[in-house]
Amino acid sequence: MRRPPSNSQSTENSRKTKSADWVVLRQSAMDYEFKLPDLGEGVAEGEILKWMVKEGDSIKEDQPLVEVMTDKVNVQIPAPRSGRVSRISVKEGDVAKVGQTIVVIAQEGGMQVAQPSKMALPRLAPSVPLSGPSPTAGERSEVMATPSTRRLARELGVDLGAVRPSGPGGRVTDDDVRKAASGPSLVAPVTTQMQKPSGQEDLVPLRGVRKIIADRMLKSRETTAQVTHVDEVEMTEVVKLREGMRAKAEAMGVKLTYLPFIIKATIAALREFPYVNSSLDEQAANIVLKKFYNFGIATDTEQGLVVPVVKDADKKDVFTLAAEIERLADLARKGQLSLDNVRGGTFTITNVGAIGGLFATPLINLPEVAILGVHKISKRAVIRDGRVEVRDMMYLSLSFDHRVFDGAYAARFTSRVIELLQDPKKLQSLFA
Repeated sequence: MRRPPSNSQSTENSRKTKSADWVVLRQSAMDYEFKLPDLGEGVAEGEILKWMVKEGDSIKEDQPLVEVMTDKVNVQIPAPRSGRVSRISVKEGDVAKVGQTIVVIAQEGGMQVAQPSKMALPRLAPSVPLSGPSPTAGERSEVMATPSTRRLARELGVDLGAVRPSGPGGRVTDDDVRKAASGPSLVAPVTTQMQKPSGQEDLVPLRGVRKIIADRMLKSRETTAQVTHVDEVEMTEVVKLREGMRAKAEAMGVKLTYLPFIIKATIAALREFPYVNSSLDEQAANIVLKKFYNFGIATDTEQGLVVPVVKDADKKDVFTLAAEIERLADLARKGQLSLDNVRGGTFTITNVGAIGGLFATPLINLPEVAILGVHKISKRAVIRDGRVEVRDMMYLSLSFDHRVFDGAYAARFTSRVIELLQDPKKLQSLFA
């Protein structure tokens, strides 16, 4: 029979165990888990675009660590402390949530951190929610979804494990849950392997700005009762007014386009029709009327469509507006916009006139409820006082959320914009 250990042996074994535990704790304490920080109000996640370091590198505090994209804006995050990159937890192209560990930094010169095979320390998988209620029995813990999405799934009786995800990094979105709740045909089908492309096909990953645009445009289309009202405006007087102001603008180093004039007329109309300058708080069942005027200007870049925001547009004259539009467009094309540059919009204008086309039906830039599309100015024959005359004409396309206001309201708003643009005295009075 094996004899039990003596008191001295037991004490020695206990000392060894405690010593081993202490080493594990000490090694663990030398690791610093750097989590994706809060990058701005409302930002819940970001795509890892580029790591400036690799595992094993020695790094210094504040040196460039990683480039993250959120809201179509690239943000470079510096290293929070000096040390050695022990582990990169999120690879390039993947999406990380705010608060999720993206890299582990070991203290330089400290004890070597044991490998997972030698040291079984618990670690949450990236797909496990960082906060919020625990998943119900019908949910698989490996499903990537925010706490609010999980709550919605429970309310609608949807099994998240059977939902086809459409969000970044395979995340299940609120829209995915609503689709699954609406019918069995939208539940995830059996996964099959895609056929490899032939020599006449290329595969382009849907990621980055293109992926954000895809997600937001789909959400805009599926979550709003969108209608487009189309009208035309005579721009003859605006063309003359711009020509008369061009010399002054050039002396100021400003490129004067038609947009500042259109913005001024639109602001005056928004004051008379405040529901167009609003947002819809569905959770509280409130329409939020905005008494400030921040204009999003849709800008075409090599990476995709970006919408920088001109803040307090009502407080700027046409020259200041022109300069600000040009400055933001330049930053957008260089990929140097900050989060503040793309946040806080109340109404958006998209101008495709320089490219061509007759007119388009733009999609609403959420959480706004309307967007105005302006198109090319072209000379057309029109009837004036019973005579055929050639005038400078332009189409306007107002897309709006029919849940917030009706077609008649949209038509009256657009008519007011047209009236101001066609009357030089009324238009010039807005510049004072």
